[in-house]
Amino acid sequence: MDFFSHDTAVIDDPCQIGAGTKIWHFSHIMSNCQIGKKCNIGQNVVISSEVILGDNVKVQNNVSIYTGVVCEDDVFLGPSMVFTNVVNPRSAVNRRGTYSKTIVKKGASIGANATIVCGHDIGEFAFIGAGSVVTKDVPAYALLVGNPARQIGWMSEYGHRLEFDNNSFAICQESKEKYHLINGEVKKIK
Repeated sequence: MDFFSHDTAVIDDPCQIGAGTKIWHFSHIMSNCQIGKKCNIGQNVVISSEVILGDNVKVQNNVSIYTGVVCEDDVFLGPSMVFTNVVNPRSAVNRRGTYSKTIVKKGASIGANATIVCGHDIGEFAFIGAGSVVTKDVPAYALLVGNPARQIGWMSEYGHRLEFDNNSFAICQESKEKYHLINGEVKKIK
């Protein structure tokens, strides 16, 4: 076993867990999920069957990741954030197997207590503010806040707000990487 799991964690077989991953207190990893390398799964986390987590995904405490969710590499899921997996749940109606898919692209961050309504994808390096309720697809590098979440700006790959000049160029204050805003899309200049 090249990953760590706390004695109180429950890991159902079969599932794939990458080298260097850590699974903490009272977490439940269900069968047939895939967890990449060097992930950190906080305490009291549930990862349902068929969920896919890429490498270096950080899942903070009290997060449930339901069937239908895919998180690419370097995703951050803040404490107590929520994914849904059925658009119209009813206790008396069994919709098992009709789960909507949600993809969280590489490098995206979702803040504490945010809710992601299923069937909506989160773009690369997007940043969802704490407590936001996402009800539509989120573009790459977008900064969203509120309920329902609305876009209020753009973020760099290092998590800093981008301020675009009159020529639609911006520089990340930390990394000094350059970005260009073209037709409503942000692209990092290589």
